[in-house]
Amino acid sequence: MIAYVTLGADDMAAAEQFYTALLLPLGYRLDHYQGDLSFIPPDGTSAPDLYIKRPFDGAAATAGNGTMIALEAPSQGHVRKLHASAVAAGGSDEGAPGFRDAYSADFYVAYLRDPQGNKLAVFSTSP
Repeated sequence: MIAYVTLGADDMAAAEQFYTALLLPLGYRLDHYQGDLSFIPPDGTSAPDLYIKRPFDGAAATAGNGTMIALEAPSQGHVRKLHASAVAAGGSDEGAPGFRDAYSADFYVAYLRDPQGNKLAVFSTSP
């Protein structure tokens, strides 16, 4: 089981604005720890924590090529709302909400990037 995921960020204020808009509606709570961000999933779930931190080596944060984190939303409406909120909070669109021919008929997904360039998917398999 994955316990936590860490992403690097150089601009913590921009990261906080983006991830707060994306994760708080999914029930995550935000904790601040030594200038970094810890997003804790709702109690009773097995979802991993998400930590947003400045790189330990002091170098600039970079997005991984081929790296993506997927977040499950309760419905297609939530996917649309979260995608719009995240883009309004400083993210960028990488694929508008919708079905993709390459996936199953009930896989509704949107893609975006955070202000640092990390790629995320928000999906639902519920109508």
